[in-house]
Amino acid sequence: MIAYFSNLKERHPFVPQFIRFFCVGLLNTGIDFAVLNLLIYLTGKSSGVYFPIFKSISFIVAVTNSYFMNKHWTFKSSEGKKASEFLKFFGVYIIGGGINVGVATYVVNYISAPAGFSPVLWANVGAVFAVVFT
Repeated sequence: MIAYFSNLKERHPFVPQFIRFFCVGLLNTGIDFAVLNLLIYLTGKSSGVYFPIFKSISFIVAVTNSYFMNKHWTFKSSEGKKASEFLKFFGVYIIGGGINVGVATYVVNYISAPAGFSPVLWANVGAVFAVVFT
C-alpha cells in the first residue's frame, strides 16, 4: 500500500495538483462563509436587501483568493501579474456568482425558515444551497 502512494506522483502527475485545487476550493468556501457571517454579525442583518449585497461581497473575496491561490500555488504560474488575466478569470466567475448569490438570496428571502431556525442559521443554509447548486 505504501509503495502505491510513494510513486503516485510519477504515475499520475495531475493528482497533487488536483489535491491542491480541491484544498483551495475548500478554503475559498470557508472564506465565503466567514466573510458572509462577519458582515451579518457586524450589521445584525441576515436577510432582505442586505443579504445579496453581503453574499456578493463574500463571493468576490473568495474568488479573488481563488485566483491568487490557484495561480501561484495550484498551477504555479510563473507569468507576471496581468490585469487582463484576472479580469478574464473573474469574468468566468461572474456567471457562477450570479447563480450563487441568486440561489442563496432566493432561499433566504423567499423560503420560510423551518421552526427553530434563527435568521443567521437560515442565511447559512441559503449559502449552503448556493454552494451545492453552483
